[in-house]
Amino acid sequence: MNKIWIGTNWKMTKSTEEGLTYIENLIPISEQLSSRIELFVIPSFTSLIPLQDSLAQTRIHLGAQNMHWENEGAYTGEISPKMLQEIGIDIVELGHSERRQYYNENDQDINKKVHAALNSGFSPLVCIGENIEQKNFAISRETLAMQLKTCLKGISKDQAEKVLVAYEPVWAIGEKGVPADPAYVSYIHHFIREVLEEMFEESSFNIPLLFGGSVNQSNFLDYIHSPHVNGLFIGRAAWTTQSFENILTVLNEQITHNYL
Repeated sequence: MNKIWIGTNWKMTKSTEEGLTYIENLIPISEQLSSRIELFVIPSFTSLIPLQDSLAQTRIHLGAQNMHWENEGAYTGEISPKMLQEIGIDIVELGHSERRQYYNENDQDINKKVHAALNSGFSPLVCIGENIEQKNFAISRETLAMQLKTCLKGISKDQAEKVLVAYEPVWAIGEKGVPADPAYVSYIHHFIREVLEEMFEESSFNIPLLFGGSVNQSNFLDYIHSPHVNGLFIGRAAWTTQSFENILTVLNEQITHNYL
C-alpha cells in the first residue's frame, strides 16, 4: 500500500476559533508534504461547517467523530448522514472506544452506521481495540475478529475498499495509556489483515490499517516502520500544529529518502 494515512481526532478539546487557527497553520504545512501522505482532521460537530469552508480547496480530509445510521427521526442530540452530506465531509469515525465505554455503543450499531456511511459517500474509519482484561486473558485476537466481522458484516468487496480501520488498544489510549510495543502492534495488524482477507479477499489489501494509542513524537517512527501499519491516528501529540508539524516533517523526510 503506497499511501500513508495520518490524522488526528480532536475529541472535545477545541472551540471553533481554536480549530480555525489550527487549520490556518496546518494548511501551509500540508502543501509541503509528499502526495503519499493522506492527511485528515476530525473536529467536534460545531466546527465542521467553518472548517469545511477553510479546507475546501486543500488536500486535508475532514471527518466527523460519530454519526447516526438514520437520515432523520426522533433521535435527540444525534447527527444524521444527510446532515453531514450537507456539510461535505470525507470521513466519519465510528466505534471509538470512548463511544463504546461511555455511550454503550455496540458492534451491531456500528455496523448499521458503517452501511449508512458508505451509502452516503463517506469513508468510515472503524475503530477497534481490546481492553486490558481481554489482553491479559489472551483473547485479543478473538475480540478484534468479533469486532471486525460484526462491524463490517454485509459490506461488499467494492465497498470494503472505501473503509479505513484503526486499531486502538483501549489500554494504550488516553492520558493514562501505556504505549504498545511496536512488535505487538505489527503482530496484531498482521492478524487484522488476515481477518480482512478472509472477509474480502483481494479487496482487503486496499483497506488502510492505522494505529492509534499514545502515539507521540518519541515513538511514532517505530510504529510507522512496523510491518502492516499503513498510518497513524494521533491524539494529543497532534493537538498543536507545532507538535503535529514535527511529526509530519519527519515522516515527509522519511518518504523523501525512501525510508518509507
